[in-house]
This record gives sequence, C-alpha cells and structure tokens, in this order.
Amino acid sequence: MGEVLHVRDYRAYFHTRRGIVKAVDGLNFNLSAGETLGIVGESGSGKSVFLLSLLGLLPKPPLRIESGSAQFGGMDLVTASEDTMRSIRGNKIAMIFQEPMTSLNPYLKIGTQLIEPLMIHRNKTKDEAFKIVKGSLLKVGIGDPDRALNAYPHEFSGGMRQRVMIAMALTTHPEILIADEPTTALDVTVQAQILELLKSIQKETGMAVILVTHDLGVVAGVADRCLVMYAGKLFEQGSVDDIFYRSQHPYTHALLKSTPRLDKALAALPSIAGTAPDLSKLGPGCPFDARCEYVKEECRNSFPTAKRTEEHESFCHLEKLP
Repeated sequence: MGEVLHVRDYRAYFHTRRGIVKAVDGLNFNLSAGETLGIVGESGSGKSVFLLSLLGLLPKPPLRIESGSAQFGGMDLVTASEDTMRSIRGNKIAMIFQEPMTSLNPYLKIGTQLIEPLMIHRNKTKDEAFKIVKGSLLKVGIGDPDRALNAYPHEFSGGMRQRVMIAMALTTHPEILIADEPTTALDVTVQAQILELLKSIQKETGMAVILVTHDLGVVAGVADRCLVMYAGKLFEQGSVDDIFYRSQHPYTHALLKSTPRLDKALAALPSIAGTAPDLSKLGPGCPFDARCEYVKEECRNSFPTAKRTEEHESFCHLEKLP
C-alpha cells in the first residue's frame, strides 16, 4: 500500500496571555492507503487539535505551527496556501466531526448541505449533485433519500445525523477520511452500525481512515495501527496487537487497565490517579511523571528518546514494564 500522509516533527502551539500552550508537540507518523489509524488518549491530549490544525480549521493566531511537515499528495499541508487547503478540505481529505448537530446548519435542509461539496469541488450542477447524494444516502443506510434531502437536521436522530455526515464526507471520494470521535454521542447499537458502515465503505473505496477516539474497544475492533497521545506528545505507536498485547508505556498500560472487560470480574474499575498537566506549564521531563507508578528521577529531568522494535515505537525511560 502506498503512503498517503507523512507527518514529521509536527508542533502546534497556542500563544495565549497565560503563556504558550503546547497542544501538539513533536508528532511523527505515516499513513498508508486503505489503512485505519486509531489515535487515542484522554481529553486534552491534542488529538483533535492536531487534525483540525492540519486542515487549517483553527484560527491563527492564537495557533501557530512551530515546526514540522505533513506531506500529502506531493505537497506540505503546513506551508500550503489557503486556496490550496480549500481545494483539499472536504475533497481529498474529508472529516466527520464529533457532534453532527453542531456541524450541520440547522437553518438549511439536508439536501442543500449535502450537494455543496460536489458543486464546489466537482463542478456539478444542482441536479447532478442531487442525483449523486441520493446514492450516497442509500449507501449509508438511509432508505428514503428524497424525504431526507428535504428534511432539516433537527428532524433526524443522532444516528441518522451521523449517517448524513458520513454521506457528505464520502460524496467526493476522499483519499483520507478523518473521523473525530464519530460515535461518542450514540448508543451502543448505533455505534456498532456506524463503525461497520465505515469499514465496509473503506473496503470498497480503499481510502485511508484516521479514527480519533478515547474508546480503546473501538480501536481494537476497527484499527490496523494505533497512536497513543498524552499532553500533546506521542507516547507510543504500533500495530493494534503491539499496543494491546505488548504495550511498553505505563500510560498505555494504565489506559488498558481502566477499560471495562467482559472476561474479567472486577470489584472496582481501575482509574488513572491525578489529572492531565497544564500544557502551558510543562517541565523538561515526561508529562506523565506525576501520575506514573513507575516514575524515576530521570523521568522528571528529560523526555525519553524513542525505543523502536520493527514497527513499534515507545517513549519511556523504563526498559521494560514490570
């Protein structure tokens, strides 16, 4: 599979009156065509900020891309002009946002919003665009597309609105689909349907998928590889099997322990003690030091260099988890 995205030393900081908030601090990864990459971590880890900043969807200032590159289709998204980014967003790289009700315009009918990407990026006429989006709605499981196109967002349930968002993202046949916690507000049954829908469409089109989530169960079910982020930094990355069965970082291990399991009876579900650090007041060491049960003095003094074994990469001073 060919590589579609190559990210190196990506740093995105917010310059505020309180100081510099290091929201994304030195991210490195590759994404191949047809691959599903899961990005996990607690709220505030920098997952969504990275992807929104990558697509130029955050205001500058206060955001500033301090360094790094993101190679896509022979161009660097970091240095690309606004006109170039406008031609990429919703076209070659599409995004499904976390809450569809706030992403869809409540004053416009579903059909009006769905045809917009086709008219802008594919120069389709209104009639041509409506014909295409009808097929897209059928593909995502909406059985009466004519009714759906004439409905307003508030007339749909959360699951149906998310299907509309998926249909909108897929109309232009993107090379990369970014799904930012697409199932957070949905019940378990609808969540499973949405994930299965994404997998089937990916298999049919060969697009790459970046799935942002805090749910490790979702990653286990649909992802090929996984990135673990904390406090804006990459802590560990590797195949799903590496992360779940051969994790080498205490934070990844703590996340896995705090995930409910059906095969083990627990008197109480373990949790990670403490809270995430203030990203404007980070020291030179590992940002997880105050919450880590294996912390050493060197953890507080310097951020560890990468330990690599084939496709697995971990940033920890520990040689091996006890």
